[in-house]
Amino acid sequence: MLETIITLGSFVFFTALVGAITWVLTRKDDHSSSAGYFLAGRSLTGGYIAGSLMLTNLSTEQLVGLNGAAFKDGICVMAWEVLAGASLVIMALFFLPRYLKSGIATIPEYLENRFGDSTRAITSLIFIVAYAGILLPIILYTGAMGLSGILDIKGILGITQDATASGAPDAGMSGADYGILWGTVWLIGIIGSVYAIFGGLRTVAVSDTINGFGLLVGGFLIVYFGLQAVGGDGIFSALNTMQEANPDKFNSLGSSTSSVPFTTLFSGVLLLNLFYWCTNQQIIQRTFGASSLKEGQKGVLMAGGLKVLAPMILVVPGLIAFHLYGDTIANDQAYGELVKNVLPKPLIGFFAAVMVGAILSSFNSALNSTATLFSLGVYKQMLHPDATDDRVIWSGKVFGTILAIVSMTIAPLLAGQESIFGYLQKMNGLYFIPIFSVVLVGMISKRAPKIAADIALITGFAVIAIFYFGIQPLTKGNAFDLNQSFYDFHFLGLVFIILVAFQLLMAVVAPRDTPYVQEDAGVVDMTSWPLAWPVGIGLIVVVSSIYIYFAKPEVIFPLVPPPSAEAAEVTIPELES
Repeated sequence: MLETIITLGSFVFFTALVGAITWVLTRKDDHSSSAGYFLAGRSLTGGYIAGSLMLTNLSTEQLVGLNGAAFKDGICVMAWEVLAGASLVIMALFFLPRYLKSGIATIPEYLENRFGDSTRAITSLIFIVAYAGILLPIILYTGAMGLSGILDIKGILGITQDATASGAPDAGMSGADYGILWGTVWLIGIIGSVYAIFGGLRTVAVSDTINGFGLLVGGFLIVYFGLQAVGGDGIFSALNTMQEANPDKFNSLGSSTSSVPFTTLFSGVLLLNLFYWCTNQQIIQRTFGASSLKEGQKGVLMAGGLKVLAPMILVVPGLIAFHLYGDTIANDQAYGELVKNVLPKPLIGFFAAVMVGAILSSFNSALNSTATLFSLGVYKQMLHPDATDDRVIWSGKVFGTILAIVSMTIAPLLAGQESIFGYLQKMNGLYFIPIFSVVLVGMISKRAPKIAADIALITGFAVIAIFYFGIQPLTKGNAFDLNQSFYDFHFLGLVFIILVAFQLLMAVVAPRDTPYVQEDAGVVDMTSWPLAWPVGIGLIVVVSSIYIYFAKPEVIFPLVPPPSAEAAEVTIPELES
């Protein structure tokens, strides 16, 4: 009983502490203008940008989902983190200068400047539908699963029954578990909504940064205590023990049956990474609030360096859990089980508070971004062009409230997915690929017309949806089953190439009347950070070195087939003299 009181007390204390510090630091901020509410008054410095980028990304779909993927497939899933370092270099050096020069608040706004109002409208709607139906519910679901496991809410409530109750969607989840899932989802959703709807972007960024420090400390504590549980004479000894016990888990080159096959690093996986870190509104909105290009590049590249280190807390715990528990638990239960078993009891409440911070970070960032897309891209652009700032902000708060309720309702229905992280990446492809193709062509081609962009957005989204929901289910269990990650990611790469080629062809066949010339909006200082290129090149070298160090190409591409058992028994008789 005393341990439970300590756990819950520390959880409530640290959660309240973050809220109090955030309020003190942001209580005098400008929340009455669009720039102040949606872009933090363009006042964010490198540290806040890096912290907010990291915490928006490092939520429970990463802590729970990616560690669950590592539990199943091994270290090859680090691709989602390590490649992010390279993607952020491209963001800092290529994409960010173009975004800040335009003075935009959203990606659809950039596309309107480049192509036209119809392109902005289509992109805004795609983003809103995807965030509402995919991203926000997954954040809430994984957050609730992780938090309930770490705090052992079922044990605290004294619930012991295991029978599956009517109405629970997952045969492996009892009615009590499902009820706890609903309650936790709504608790997280309500708290996160308060941050996003009433605070604005700077409130989100400040709380992200505070929680970021706690998450890094807590994440490394899990690794430390987890490696101690493995045994040995120290951390490196424990890692060697794990590697010797399961060498196949320590290959950076994923097999064709893993969730991240090696060849897909050059197609769908790379493209999803580039979109996520270069054009995903939920992530890069805080970079639009940079006080200058120099500060923006500092923050983005700082985040790139942290992402290279992220596998320590997002992949290694999954490997530790596999070593300790084997196949006795499900993939997405691995992280919560490890935290509950290896972390000292007084620290569990602290880490649960950090987990809530990570959950809230991703949820309120996505909610804030979606409200921004609606307010500026739909309400003001399409419905009320003459609306005042007060009305625009009001529309964002109302829409955000409705969206939060819808997301909290959908989230528990995700129970029963085989791999929630795999499901997330697959669904992301629906909108990542078409939007990224249009943004990229808009930057590299001055003649690509609006009609080409509009067709690419609609067709790309429709084709990928048909493949996912029409073709793949028909092939399931057949001789040529297209439901593996190998086919998912290569298909996305093929669609991307076709969409880009189509737009570039249209730039030749039916070009826009005049070449596009980007104008400087003059909203921030566009002086580049002198160390941007050296730091960027250094990060690329580090990423390549990590892959080379852990690479075991003979596992993926065996040069000499191993001898068969029959061949081993054959002997060559001696020649008679």
